[in-house]
Amino acid sequence: MGVTSEAWWAVWWPWMLLWAATGAGLAALLAVAVLRLLRARRAATQDLTDGICFYLHDKTVMDHYQMGGYTAALRKEVEQRTSDSKDGTVRAKVFGVGADGGRKENTEIVSRYMEVAEPISVIGLIMKVLEEKRIIVHVDLPSQSVTRSSALLRTASDTQGAVRLRDIEDFVLIRGRFRTTGDGPERAGSTVFLAPYGDPADPSRGPRVRITCATEGLRNQVPRGTFLARCLGKVQEWNPEEGVLEVQAMAIFR
Repeated sequence: MGVTSEAWWAVWWPWMLLWAATGAGLAALLAVAVLRLLRARRAATQDLTDGICFYLHDKTVMDHYQMGGYTAALRKEVEQRTSDSKDGTVRAKVFGVGADGGRKENTEIVSRYMEVAEPISVIGLIMKVLEEKRIIVHVDLPSQSVTRSSALLRTASDTQGAVRLRDIEDFVLIRGRFRTTGDGPERAGSTVFLAPYGDPADPSRGPRVRITCATEGLRNQVPRGTFLARCLGKVQEWNPEEGVLEVQAMAIFR
């Protein structure tokens, strides 16, 4: 019997070793896939509107909302929210309208949400959809880093090397240390903010991002000095003489 076992092992041990190695490899691949999935879900569920809504360009927000097919997304989100009510009753105050009703009134509740949709109400939904569609490029000015994503594939930059912000066609979510300034194009009813690339000793020198906001869209008092904020907008142009990248802002959060 011992001889038989030894002969069996002599023939089959290489195959057993191969199967064990294959199994370990598959387990490792599965672990990597699960880890990537969890990271993707965390990124997708990240609340991009954390903080105070400091600025909104109402017309741009609503134009994008109405033209971008967000109505269906808002309806779906509201319906899900009402359906998730454990006791079948929905009590909410959204967009300034109160609602209290059972599941049979879901349609009426959803209609109320849709009718009173306002810029401050839909900006979070817009950012959520943009993120889910992977058409937001995340830029961090202090660390001079850009999050690699499928959105960068639509730029003219070499995505394996340096990224030129002026080539980005999708929305950008720029995090930076902003300060108000009188520099740049002066227009009545406008407030200009500048944020430097990196963390230079003199933020007024070197390359920087310039955002011109409609003063009426500022929702809070402009802070003195420098403040950290995130700006959702579109790149307009690069001014090489001034070293300034112009960005049209849709919203700013701080």
